[in-house]
Amino acid sequence: MVKLAAKCILAGDPTVGKTALVQLFRSDGAHFQKNYTLTTGVDLVVKTVPVPDTGDSVELFIFDSAGKELFSEMLDKLWESPNVLCLVYDVTNEQSFTNCSKWLEKARSQIPGATLPGVLVGNKTDLAGRRVVDVAQAQAWALGQGLECFETSVPALPDLFWPLWTCQVSEMPSLPPQGASHLQLPPQKEAENYDAPFHYLARQFHHLYREKLEVFQALV
Repeated sequence: MVKLAAKCILAGDPTVGKTALVQLFRSDGAHFQKNYTLTTGVDLVVKTVPVPDTGDSVELFIFDSAGKELFSEMLDKLWESPNVLCLVYDVTNEQSFTNCSKWLEKARSQIPGATLPGVLVGNKTDLAGRRVVDVAQAQAWALGQGLECFETSVPALPDLFWPLWTCQVSEMPSLPPQGASHLQLPPQKEAENYDAPFHYLARQFHHLYREKLEVFQALV
């Protein structure tokens, strides 16, 4: 049984749903969760992912930045020597998809000449009526960049924030009967496919480890 550690960069424009995505992924597992908030304002989420049919696991150290520091020195330091990349865009925001090329270039510049396994994740698929980036377009771009393509639906008000909303509503003064019909809680929507990109990255990192191990064993 081997436990590997992989540094994962979570990249993409602001408001595409990066933080909601990684927090849902973090809170869904049965393992003890280790969470840290760095003083720089970047969140670090740590979660162990088992690799199927191996007995091994990969501990993902996921660096979630605000998405505004594309050319900052701080980002260079925090992104130094990544192992895997999760690139997120909003399917209802074409500019966030276009900017993925800049984020990808920035991430790959941290390890020039080396392989950086990565995924492209289109978020907010539940907003089908507002979609402007279709699946085929994203898949074609991802294929050309050597990335695996996923789509997810992370609700704007995920379950982890629901108790806060309920508390706030319960503390409001009573409304008259005629006004009660105007107070409606936002609908709870199920998040979909939010863990698949991270499980894929863990498997890819483990695969690269096995390849390097076999090369080393062949030399000794």
